Amino acid sequence: MERPEHEAWMRIALTQASLASDGDDVPVGAVVVSAQGRVLGAGFNRREVDHDPTAHAEIVALRAAGRSAQAWRLTGATLVVTLEPCAMCAGAAVAARVGRIVFGAYDDKAGACGSVWDLPRDRGSLHRPEVYAGVLAEVCAERLRGFFDARR
Repeated sequence: MERPEHEAWMRIALTQASLASDGDDVPVGAVVVSAQGRVLGAGFNRREVDHDPTAHAEIVALRAAGRSAQAWRLTGATLVVTLEPCAMCAGAAVAARVGRIVFGAYDDKAGACGSVWDLPRDRGSLHRPEVYAGVLAEVCAERLRGFFDARR
């Protein structure tokens, strides 16, 4: 069941997404929140800026959260992201042992939290975080549509 704070956290992730669109990166933002509700890390897509194929918003936010928590295990934390995580990012969230993944827009091409694949709920996953989909989905999707429409 979606929690009331998910929308507030998604708004933080949307603010991060705005930072990505300042460059040429797809405007995806993410935030990692501790079990106590404290922001541990935030990030936005940096693939173009950093010339790094792994610099997705989720990876950037998880790395920052690990540094902040001084631990790679982010037990009980929530990863909030404006776009459904891909396989790499969903796998990183599972590896980090987050308790929850909350996402906004669905990704029918590469989504790995229910759309194309469901890695967090796969029987073979080492850890199975809860997944909350569609939080502020239309706002998140509109941000992406605007970005791609401007480039077509």
